[in-house]
Amino acid sequence: MTIPSWIKPAAWGAVCGAAAITIFTMSAGWLVTSGAAEEQAANEADRAVIAALTPICVARFNKVAETQQEKYIAALEQESTWSQGDWIEEKGWATLPGSEEPNDEVAEACAEQLLAAAES
Repeated sequence: MTIPSWIKPAAWGAVCGAAAITIFTMSAGWLVTSGAAEEQAANEADRAVIAALTPICVARFNKVAETQQEKYIAALEQESTWSQGDWIEEKGWATLPGSEEPNDEVAEACAEQLLAAAES
């Protein structure tokens, strides 16, 4: 049995094409590994939890008298962007019911919402 001479170049072409398609689809984000999918799911879950808990922080702020709210917003605006979440944590608004420690991400999201509400 003789193998036709065109088989070897065709086989190399198929191997190179398969490798190129795999590299292209992975780099374009069309092919997702299970590890990457789990990481994306965990990130989305974290964002959803923060979005659900931030209104609790805002509600705690809103319990403060209106005259104090203006003072607190002014003080929050004076803080640097990096320390606004820490300032919210110090006030205790980001310590959620059932927990002993404040949530950093909720504090940052709370500061963003309070400042956005103050601007509008």
